[in-house]
Amino acid sequence: MKLVEMDDFLRECEKSGDAAYAAIKSLLERLEKPDTRSGARVFLARLQQRFQSKDDADRCFDTYHFRIHDVLLHDFQGYQKRKKITILEIPSIFIPEDWSFTFYEGINRHPDTIFKDRMVAELGCGNGWISIALAEKWSPLKVYGLDINPRAIKVSWINLFLNALDETGTPVYDGEGKTLLDRVEFHESDLLAYCRKNNIQLERIVGCIPQILNPNPEAMSKLITENASEEFLYSLSNYCALQGFVEDQFGLGLIARAVEEGIEVIKPTGFMIFNIGGRPGQGVCKRLFERRGFNITKLWQTKIMQASDTDISALVEIEKNSHHRFEFFMGLVGDQPICARTAWAYVKSGGRISHALSVYSCQIRQPNQVKIIFDFLRNGFQEVSSSLDLSFEDDSVADEKIPFLAYLASVLKENSFLPYEPPAGSMHFRNLIAGFMKVYHHIPLSADNVTVFPSRSVAIENVLRLFSPRLAIVDEHLTRNLPKQWLTSLTIEGTNDKLEDIITVIEAPHQSDLMIELIRKLKPQVVITGMPHFEAITSSAFENLLTTTRELGTRLFLDISNHFELSSLPGSNGVLKYLAGKSLPSHAAVLCGLVKNQVYSDLEVAFVISEDEAVYTILSKTVELLEGNTALFSQYYYGCLFHELLAFQLADRHLPAEREGADRNSAKLIGFTSSAVSALNNAELFIMDQDNSLIHMDVTRSFLPIPSTVKASIFESFARQKMVESETDVRFGIQQLAMNSYGFPCGGSSEFIFANSHLALLNKLILCCIQEKGTFIFPSGTNGHYVSASKFMNANIVTVPTKSETGFKLVPDALASLLGTLRKPWLYISGPTVNPTGLLYSNKEISEILAVCGKFGARVVIDTSFSGLEFHTDGWGGWDLKSCLSSIACTNSSFCVSLLGGLSFELLTGGLEFGFLILNDPTLIDAFSTLPSLDRPHNTVKYAIKKLLSLRNQKCRQFSQVMDEQKDVLRSHADRLMKTLGSCGWDVVRCCGGVSMVAKPTAYLGKMLKLDGFEAKLDETNFRQAVLRATGLCINSGSWTGIPNYCRLTFALEDAKFEQALQQITQFKKLVLEN
Repeated sequence: MKLVEMDDFLRECEKSGDAAYAAIKSLLERLEKPDTRSGARVFLARLQQRFQSKDDADRCFDTYHFRIHDVLLHDFQGYQKRKKITILEIPSIFIPEDWSFTFYEGINRHPDTIFKDRMVAELGCGNGWISIALAEKWSPLKVYGLDINPRAIKVSWINLFLNALDETGTPVYDGEGKTLLDRVEFHESDLLAYCRKNNIQLERIVGCIPQILNPNPEAMSKLITENASEEFLYSLSNYCALQGFVEDQFGLGLIARAVEEGIEVIKPTGFMIFNIGGRPGQGVCKRLFERRGFNITKLWQTKIMQASDTDISALVEIEKNSHHRFEFFMGLVGDQPICARTAWAYVKSGGRISHALSVYSCQIRQPNQVKIIFDFLRNGFQEVSSSLDLSFEDDSVADEKIPFLAYLASVLKENSFLPYEPPAGSMHFRNLIAGFMKVYHHIPLSADNVTVFPSRSVAIENVLRLFSPRLAIVDEHLTRNLPKQWLTSLTIEGTNDKLEDIITVIEAPHQSDLMIELIRKLKPQVVITGMPHFEAITSSAFENLLTTTRELGTRLFLDISNHFELSSLPGSNGVLKYLAGKSLPSHAAVLCGLVKNQVYSDLEVAFVISEDEAVYTILSKTVELLEGNTALFSQYYYGCLFHELLAFQLADRHLPAEREGADRNSAKLIGFTSSAVSALNNAELFIMDQDNSLIHMDVTRSFLPIPSTVKASIFESFARQKMVESETDVRFGIQQLAMNSYGFPCGGSSEFIFANSHLALLNKLILCCIQEKGTFIFPSGTNGHYVSASKFMNANIVTVPTKSETGFKLVPDALASLLGTLRKPWLYISGPTVNPTGLLYSNKEISEILAVCGKFGARVVIDTSFSGLEFHTDGWGGWDLKSCLSSIACTNSSFCVSLLGGLSFELLTGGLEFGFLILNDPTLIDAFSTLPSLDRPHNTVKYAIKKLLSLRNQKCRQFSQVMDEQKDVLRSHADRLMKTLGSCGWDVVRCCGGVSMVAKPTAYLGKMLKLDGFEAKLDETNFRQAVLRATGLCINSGSWTGIPNYCRLTFALEDAKFEQALQQITQFKKLVLEN
């Protein structure tokens, strides 16, 4: 270009900043073309020469709205050994000063190899000088300079050409034969959007971006284009908008977003470097990184003057509305911090303020897991981010919690609903336990040998109920949660069958020689004991116990909880040493409660190991009948710990252990109680599905998609640290639910009891009835598990008949006829939604039933566990129990009403179980307190439930919308199932709510069915088995519903499974009726 052209160029630039930018952009177009590139670079060199001195360059900036000058970098050691880089500046782009120079000094403290051959991104690159200097000095594979200001990107490209070519326009090559043009690119990008969109994985991310909220928030909502005003574009360098992060309150929201976006694109071994102004305080700045799972290093810290063109009034406003105080200093020499308000006043009076400036290098401590966590949060769960805290003082805590949160995030992201696991424990979890025993203790167990219980105390009580021994000796450390009646009974001798359900427990010291002496003297039928540490190291004490109990025909359950270590180098354990060389005898089992973890105190799960098929089979059935399911998330957590210890092991590296057979028992052992055996044999329990091919219409659970609000609450409950009691107190929420949904009266004298399942609570109430020598009444057409559990516990139960004309609902006349014949009656009633029929009791119907109960002094248990999903409600109107109860003229003081509930339907939680019981009767409260071994919800569960209760009770729009959507799905499924069953020869009772209905296979009864391995005339006793064998469809028969020949079918299935179920019903019709 000639001098005349230069004059024309300057005249154009002189018009305005926008005109200067347009002229400069035309220069970039010449630089981008190979045939005009050299001439354009020469023109820029002459332009710089024309304004050589600093004064001339400043005059050029003021007059022509640009300047070209050299940035001197002390001891700069690029390939060309240059001490400077040349840059073009315009008014609408951040001008390098102390802020960015300090950042470069921090980067410069890294060793020379830190960027060599790496993929690097610079956030907020401005005019690109740091990206260029970094590429010149360290020879990275590629540097992506990113900025949201479109003019900054254009100028950065010009600066890249200024330094990639010398003043004659000749390319400058490095030792690898590359120029800066090969190593650097600039792109317009909101933080890391460009890299995320193009799936660019980075090894280094550096950033020097704004950390003060714009005092004019509306200004930040403008569309960012290169034609925006200079003032607005320049403000992008100084201010940021609200980003939706908790760090917004400190002006660090943009940094927080950059860090979380960086987690997505950074490679596992990569790290990030950020310039952080110390205005919010060093603790706040460090926590931004630490709570996101980073280890941080402070590379460099200094003080710099606060830029005079930056308005700190937004920080003053934050201080006004919070307890936080920002940190400024009076001048550079001041060492006492002042708050933003004082600093603002000082500046207004002509003073100058400074603030600390630090350069932090940060690296993710467990990158693969942290990436999974943040990938989950990005997919619709950003609001949980503010509760996430991955900072840990103890590395062992981090090593447990971060992998678990990653696993939990994966489960919640990949599954629309939580999988239904076998009640005896997740097969995956049981396999992990068996695998750990095999790999670390050389004990060849399978998942079948392992039965999972909610807790050690629950396992102990269930074992004692299963055998119901006349006398049991229990280690004094293990009796705390046993029923008081057992610990105070003096019935040691006697063989009368009437004493079968009376269990006497004798406490004993767990020192083996003392225990053995007691066993020999008292000859108990069951012994449950642990061992002191000094005896647990070797197997001799265990062998002595085995021998003694075998000779006397005593069943032994040995607790190893205190000596079981989840470690890659577990300590010596005599019991496990014994099992490595010898099979466990049939009279013995091993009990272990898992409570030792670094993260969630009191989060428990337990397991029992037996090698006797009869024992482990009946144990798995017992836990299903009495407890329902062990909390899924407890299994997830400890499963992660087992997985971490097994994941790095080579499969099948050790040969299977060769063990001796167990010694045969020399005396007859106590068997299972007759009531337990009878109940378990007749109960329709969970059918194991090895390959997920069965369709379960026999499970009382919703398999519809879990709402995102529920998933967010679950994840947040485990992500939080240091919860306070008020955050897990669900009493008020349950009280509101009881009043709003059912009008149930509860006040200060009411007792609220919570458990991991409503089934466990109901079973405790049945035990209270047994203690009172009462009779428990079930209407025919009740959840079959409840009736079977009552029979297991040998309760005195009576069934009150119901009729098809009334939809198998309980009617007052039939109830009154029965109550008149009973002493101390207890009535169970499911409502408003009846399980399993899905019909609804009206307010009038429940009022009439309660009036009859009041007349005869019956204790009433209203089970609302299956309510909350009513979808055919025309003319129903809901319940008002308070008004019902106030109108009852009760003459019998024993009358009371207790409210039992589960929240999986009310809160759409799927597999997250939570049971509650509200008692208003003082005598019942006292009786319940004598039965302490209840599996209580962990604080994490209560935290999630409290959040969801709040959403429901406050009628949150989003939550209400999801609830309505699920009711619509259930209505559609129910109507389609009813239509399909009707067309296939079933008589169906139309349901109005819940997840199940009942129907009679009228056309099939008495028909012959021949299959491989099955041939029979169909009736109530074989119909369930016939449908299963023929189609793979699991339903419940009339023996479960208590209504002769009426089956129960649940329909809250995912769409694909539901469609398959309808096809299987049609298939069964063709197989039986059309052949």
